[in-house]
Amino acid sequence: SPRSCQPSGASEEALRYEIEELKWKDLALDHEIAELLSEGYSLEEMEQHISLLHEYNDIKDAGQMLLGKLAVIRGVTTKELYPEYDLELSD
Repeated sequence: SPRSCQPSGASEEALRYEIEELKWKDLALDHEIAELLSEGYSLEEMEQHISLLHEYNDIKDAGQMLLGKLAVIRGVTTKELYPEYDLELSD
């Protein structure tokens, strides 16, 4: 029925809250970008930095996946492999 497709009052309120929260995050990001621009950073530099961070995270995720598979094969925890490869837990 058409009524089942409409959000309930509680979920509608949750959506409104989420929208407001996203608006505040958007404003905060706009403010942060404006600060960086005023400090002399260019949009191109910021985009390059973001691109490099994405690449770093992809490589890190692949490394974590490999460590996880190796840990399973060896029957140890991933944490136990860190010293063997000179990794810090914060890596």
